[in-house]
Amino acid sequence: MKAFIFALFFLSTVALAEDTRQLAKLPDPAQESLRQEMLDNLVAVNEVLSLMAAGKVREAGEAAEAKLGMSAMGKHRGKPFDARPGPHMPPAMHGIGMDGHKAVSEFAAVARTGDRDKALALLPNLTTACVGCHAAYRTR
Repeated sequence: MKAFIFALFFLSTVALAEDTRQLAKLPDPAQESLRQEMLDNLVAVNEVLSLMAAGKVREAGEAAEAKLGMSAMGKHRGKPFDARPGPHMPPAMHGIGMDGHKAVSEFAAVARTGDRDKALALLPNLTTACVGCHAAYRTR
């Protein structure tokens, strides 16, 4: 019972805490494009992790590059300007995203060689930029 009360207290305290992340004001269509991209990225990261766990290192590298690496950049290029997140992001936020794509491509290059140990060492880099960006920025 004490644990339950503590959990309720903790959750209520967290819920009332002020969100100190920088607000990145994006037009609604750009915000929705970014939201969908982040959801797609979660699916892609899960696929890469699943492939690595199954010992399919080369396939993990291929999937990572195609869906998250430098090759995946420009997904919104054909959309109207207001639906493209990049041009509306603060420069530092955009830079974190670029760093994330580069880190994934570095992982992918190693994974495509089949070197499991080296690929595993780079695996956390797939989400480092994600964690940093989500910790620093919010869109609402």
